[in-house]
Formats: sequence, C-alpha cells, structure tokens
Amino acid sequence: MREVPQRRVHTVILGGGQGKRLYPLTRDRAKPAVPLGGKHRLIDVPLSNAINSGFRDIAVLTQFNSASLNNHISLTYRFDSFARGGVEVIAAQQTEEGGEWFEGTADAVRKHMRRLGTRDYDHVLILAGDHLYRMDYREMFDAHIQASADITVGVLPVPKEDCAGFGVLLTAADGQIRAFREKPRTDEELAPLAPSKELRDRWGLQPGQYLASMGVYVFRMETLRDALASPANMDFGRDILPAMIETEKVQAFPFRGYWRDIGTISSFFEANLALTDDDPPFHFYHPDAPIYTRPRFLPASSLVDVRFDHCRLADGVRIYGAEVVRSVIGLRARIEKGCRIVDSIVMGADDIEEEDGRIAALAKGLPPVGIGADCVIERAIIDKNARIGAGCVLRGDASRPDEDGEGWFFRDGILIVPKNGVLRPGTVI
Repeated sequence: MREVPQRRVHTVILGGGQGKRLYPLTRDRAKPAVPLGGKHRLIDVPLSNAINSGFRDIAVLTQFNSASLNNHISLTYRFDSFARGGVEVIAAQQTEEGGEWFEGTADAVRKHMRRLGTRDYDHVLILAGDHLYRMDYREMFDAHIQASADITVGVLPVPKEDCAGFGVLLTAADGQIRAFREKPRTDEELAPLAPSKELRDRWGLQPGQYLASMGVYVFRMETLRDALASPANMDFGRDILPAMIETEKVQAFPFRGYWRDIGTISSFFEANLALTDDDPPFHFYHPDAPIYTRPRFLPASSLVDVRFDHCRLADGVRIYGAEVVRSVIGLRARIEKGCRIVDSIVMGADDIEEEDGRIAALAKGLPPVGIGADCVIERAIIDKNARIGAGCVLRGDASRPDEDGEGWFFRDGILIVPKNGVLRPGTVI
C-alpha cells in the first residue's frame, strides 16, 4: 500500500448530526454506528476507503450518542506502535467560548480545526459518513496535486429527478467548476447547470444527467482555513463551494463506480436488501481493498431445517425451522421455528442470550431476545436486542404514512422495531 505522507494529509469524516433521517435507528447510537450489511457499521466504509488509500491520520466528527461509535472504533481500528497515524473520534463539546454543537458540515470542520493546534498539514481530505461505495482517494489526491487545485470535489452523474438531493455543478472543459448550486429544485435553478453535449461526452453523462457532488473534498490547508474564517460559512455545499469557485481553483474529479447515499430509512433499507441480489452492486470484500470491521470470536451459524433464498447471513446466528427470503440477518440473531421473514433486516444482538438468560426473561414476562416462534415479518427492520414474542405478524406497507407506535415505528413504509424494543406475543402491526 502506498501511504500518503502523514504530515501532508489529515482526513476528516463527518459523522453527521442527530441522524433524524435515520431515526429510530439513531435513537440510541450515532449515525456512523448504525449496523450495515449484517456485520459492518456505516463508519466502516469511509474509514476502510481512507486506510486502503494510504490516508491513515483520521478524525471522525460526531456529537450525538457516540459511546457505541467510540467502542467500535477503539476495538477495530487499532494501529500498532510502529504504524503511523490513527483514528480518533471527536465529539462536539462545551468550551469556555460557549456551546460547541456542530451547526453544519463546515462548522464541524471549523471547530475541529481549533483542536489541531500546531499540527502541520498541507491538505485535508473531507468525507461523509453515510455513503456506500469503494474509492481509492489517492487517485483524486494525485489529480488535485497535478491540477494545482485549491479544492477538488468528487463528482458523479445523477438524473434530473434526483438533483434536489445533491449539490449540482457545471464545469469548464478542463474540469474546473464554474457554477454550483446546493439542492436545486426547479427547472429555473437547474437550467444554468445543464451540461453541453461536449461536457456530457467528457464526463460520460447520458442526456438528462447532471454532475453532482458526492461529498468528498480535498482542500489545500490554506484554502480551507480561509474558507472557514467567516463564522457565517456553516455548510460546504450551501456556503463555501459557491463562493470559492469565484476566487479559487476548484476542480471536479469523476467517480465512476457504485455509490449510494444511505442516510435515509428508505435508502438504507434498499441498499441493504440489494446486497442479497444474485450480483449485488457492492461487495464488502475486495482482495486489495476490503471493508474492515471489528473482528469477533463468534461460533459458526447454526441452521436447522431452514429454507433460505437470497439472504445475507452474519456470524453466530441460530435459526430453527424458518423460511427467510431476501433478507439480511445480523450478528447473533436468533429465529425460532415456524417463522417467515421476507424483505427484511434483522440486525441481531450485542450478546448471545444463553438458555438461563432466556428462562430469566420469560420469568419476568419478557420474550427472549430474537424472533419468537411462528412470526411473520415482511418489509421490516428489526434492530439489535429486540424481543419479538411468538406469533407476531409485522408487515411494512409502502402506502402507510409515518407513525410512532408502542415499541414500533413506521418510516417510508417500512416497519421498524427499535434497539432493545419489545413486542408481546401475538402482536399484529
């Protein structure tokens, strides 16, 4: 692995705010700590990409419910005494200057920069913490250096109907960004950003596609300090990039692989289930660039009289006499006989509940951890440590509005049982 000199590049991963778009998965944990794909967490994606790219001096910025995130990172990303770099979780905090809650992406980095003190860096790589993709940032960094750019922005094609969720931009023929607008919603706002045929050919765009920011930036340190000098600049897309293209050299760098924003319940749900496809769009393993996660010493999964079809199964799972179709089954999940689980995510448990623990739970009037016998679960997310009693019928419904119930939530037509949630036997939702 070609490491980027540590003095030169500092990597900042933005962990986001309260994670309202992923609530209730973020009710008890920071957004980057949300489980993904059965055994990973969201934060593993940008961290692995950075480490595989040789960028090993990394800070993760977060401010809500960061205990589980701290625990995951400390147990996973431990560099030895002879390796340069490390991963540090930086939580928003109160100081003598007053409240230090992050008020936007740029504000988070500004407040982090104060903590860097005299540490010397030439460039800062800034990443989002809720995207699913594999990228070698060295290629983008090399292009940034070769172009003598002040800022380089990773870009990808998006159709017109998706532009309202992105920062959309227009470049010159040499790749320098000439116009940028955050989340344009009308034809009038999009018109100045429409690429010509020449630019479509340059960037490999189809008719009706636009160039959008993927939330990956390389800044020269001096440029970043200048951009953050004004307290009014709270967000990179809304405040900094539109202003900087007028005075600085801001380049676009094309990304052509699979990329997915997983910052909402619906996108998170769909991205997870896509992993069960015959040829999934994303693979966590690559011989040269795996997505890392916490090593665990769990037993092999135990499957007795089970029918599986298009499923993703993690370690330490126990399933007895159930049917599981197009679903992701997470670490230490337990599913009893007679269950049918379709188009769902079962995140599993933090610990394996042994028989004495199950007996103790029943004595207290609680279902054991896991999915009880004869349950039907469709289009649902069952978060960690949930206790689903026998005979429950839990069905999501794409036409059903968002709703909060007793021990359950509907978001984007998906039924969610939150972490540590309890549903009594026979519950029908």
